[in-house]
Amino acid sequence: MGKVQIWHNPSCSKSRQGMAYLNEKQCDIEVFEYKKTTFAPKTLEALIKSSDQPLSDFVRTNEPEFKSLGLDLNTLTPETFAEIAAEYPKLLQRPIIIKDGKAVIARPISKIDELLG
Repeated sequence: MGKVQIWHNPSCSKSRQGMAYLNEKQCDIEVFEYKKTTFAPKTLEALIKSSDQPLSDFVRTNEPEFKSLGLDLNTLTPETFAEIAAEYPKLLQRPIIIKDGKAVIARPISKIDELLG
């Protein structure tokens, strides 16, 4: 099995569950703490486009920043959201799991199996 990357937020229970699941499956894990390390908007945009999930799955609409920035899921594009999330990473849903150039938001955690095969 190839390397699996997780965009991880250690303070998030769902992200910790994703990490535990990958460990249970004995994956070779590369951890990217996206709130501590900046990322290029183009990188996030590519991840969104590589998934079979709608953009709305990547957006945390319950965060105060979503409302204060006047964001609307109906008008957001992957490009626009990637630019905003690079500046406001709290808006990014987690965990994001990436394997072989394909990404999923692991909600529920069992979505990881789509990548692991």
